[in-house]
Amino acid sequence: MPKKASRKTIVKKLDAIFSIYIRRRYAKNNIAECVTCGKRDHWKNLQAGHFMSRKHCATRWDEDNVEVQCMACNVYRYGEQYKFSKYLGEDKADRLLIKSRQVQKFTDGELLDLIDLYKHKVNNLI
Repeated sequence: MPKKASRKTIVKKLDAIFSIYIRRRYAKNNIAECVTCGKRDHWKNLQAGHFMSRKHCATRWDEDNVEVQCMACNVYRYGEQYKFSKYLGEDKADRLLIKSRQVQKFTDGELLDLIDLYKHKVNNLI
């Protein structure tokens, strides 16, 4: 009988497939664009930047909360949250702020279902 994956392992797998989906969903010929500075590069060289931090489970895997960002914007400029909010628009940014403050607890089964969902979405992009 195979050993059950730890929650940490499940979250890591979900983060990985979700990131691939985010970076590829609007890419044209494998080129995506940073939403905060406009840098264009191969999707593999860019990151999935979160408007509301990943520490907030309620918005961690919310597609509205995560967009393509270059490393400079996402890491060195701390996500360029003001520019990110301008990109999202006031209504969406406000909704994500409120949602991020809600307590959201996912079961391991729900996380595994999200992994399957994003695997399917990535396969449909190909």
